[in-house]
Amino acid sequence: MRHPEITLPRLLAHRGLSARAPENTLAAVRAAQAAGCRWVELDVQLLGDGTPVIWHDATVKRCSDGRARLADLDLPGARRLDVGAWFGDEYRGERMATLSEMLVLVDALGLGLNLELKVNRGRSAAALVEEAVPAAMEALPPERLIVSSFHAGALDAARDMAPAKRLALGVLFEGVTSDWQHRCEALEAFSVHADWTRLTERTARAVRAAGYPLLCYTANDPAAFAHQWGWGVSSAISDDPTRFLGHLPPEA
Repeated sequence: MRHPEITLPRLLAHRGLSARAPENTLAAVRAAQAAGCRWVELDVQLLGDGTPVIWHDATVKRCSDGRARLADLDLPGARRLDVGAWFGDEYRGERMATLSEMLVLVDALGLGLNLELKVNRGRSAAALVEEAVPAAMEALPPERLIVSSFHAGALDAARDMAPAKRLALGVLFEGVTSDWQHRCEALEAFSVHADWTRLTERTARAVRAAGYPLLCYTANDPAAFAHQWGWGVSSAISDDPTRFLGHLPPEA
């Protein structure tokens, strides 16, 4: 099968440059670009009114001055939240980003995007895919977009929207399961995304031998992660990719 001609960097910024700016915000993506990152990883899910927004948790408690479930918010309510002050005073007044706003910024900065479809408990995978995937495909060229998810139904729905040559899909795992290759082949997936702390050398080498890029999350300690480059890992997704500068092996 053919996939978009994606050239992945060794490092992607997790939820933007989330070690230095509030995660999943416009500010975090601007910070990532300013730090020299070429790709960012971001989460998308729906508000209660169906608006796709860049957000990770099922609630807003951890990363805002509110306490609501995302499913109970409409866009005006979400806009009233301060999603930056929890991180630092310099980000006070930062607002939750809609997917459309984020896509405009990502494109303007010339970045690649790994967009994770975040299907929290009780939410509709089909509705999220319908709102998020066509918008992302319209905003970004195929070579600068990967859509990933842990949720099999979300990936199936995304796969039904476009051929593999137009939309690169990433299959997310915590521990990579024994049926990983079957799942990837059935989806015509582009890449495998794994928790680096649960990855084995045998699995890593098998993924790479099968021709899939292997992205590992969330790697923040270059020394602890160093041996995994030798296993063939393609890219690390990090809260602060700048920590890896000077600690990367030569390009193959």
